[in-house]
Amino acid sequence: MAKRSSRAAQARTHETNVEHLFGVAWNPPGDEGEPGREQSYLRKVKPQGDNQRALLEAIEQYHLTLAVGPAGTGKTYLAISAAVEALEAGRMGRIVLTRPAVEAGESLGFLPGDLHEKLAPYLRPLYDALAERIGSKRLRQLIGDGAIEIAPIAYMRGRTLNNAFVVIDEAQNCTYGQIKMLLTRLGWHSTMVLTGDPDQSDLLDGLSGFAEIAQRIEGISGIAVIRLTERDIVRHPLVGEMLTVL
Repeated sequence: MAKRSSRAAQARTHETNVEHLFGVAWNPPGDEGEPGREQSYLRKVKPQGDNQRALLEAIEQYHLTLAVGPAGTGKTYLAISAAVEALEAGRMGRIVLTRPAVEAGESLGFLPGDLHEKLAPYLRPLYDALAERIGSKRLRQLIGDGAIEIAPIAYMRGRTLNNAFVVIDEAQNCTYGQIKMLLTRLGWHSTMVLTGDPDQSDLLDGLSGFAEIAQRIEGISGIAVIRLTERDIVRHPLVGEMLTVL
C-alpha cells in the first residue's frame, strides 16, 4: 500500500513539473473549446509529397535518419508523429526529445524560476507538437509515467538510449561536437531522427556542424539522409515563396 502511495505521489510531482513548464494557463491546440478533437489524434499522418513519404519510410526502415530541409517542410512534426506511433504500438519503450537551448538572434536575459521554467521557452515547440498528436491529457500522463522525456541537449552526455525513439530537433543549432555526442547516444533497439535547416542556424558562422555531419555520414550503410526542399513546405504558400528570395 505504501509503495502504491509513493508511485501516486511521484506521478503527481511529474504532473506538477509539466504545469510549471507552461504555467496554469497552458492550453495546447485542441485542449479546450474543440469538442470531439481528441478522436482526430488517432489518425495516421499522411505524407504530402514524395520527400515526406521518403522521410517516413526512412524512419521506419533505418535506426538513424537525418531530415535536412527548410522551415515548414514538416520535419519535426513527421518525426514526432512516427515516435508517437511507435510508442503507442509498443515498438518502442519510450520517447526522448531534445533540442538546443539557443535563442533566435536575441538575448532573453535572466529567466526566473526553477530549471523547468527556465527551459520552457526552448522546449515548448516539442510539447506543442506532441499535444497536437495525442492531446494534452494523454501527454501529461505519458510524461508522468516517464514514457516521454523532453530534455535539453546538455542532459544527454554520458547516456545510452536503449529501446527509445529519439528526436533531436533544430540540429542546425548544434555544434559539430554536440551532434557527434548525440549520435553516439544511440543504443540497442532504438531509432534516432535529427531534424534541421542548415540555412537557419542561430549560431555564429562556422559553428553549426549539422550540414557537415549530414554530408559525411550520408554514404554510410544503415543511415538515411533525406533532403527536403521548398516544394515540400506545408505551411502558408507564402513561406515557400519567401524562402526562394530571402
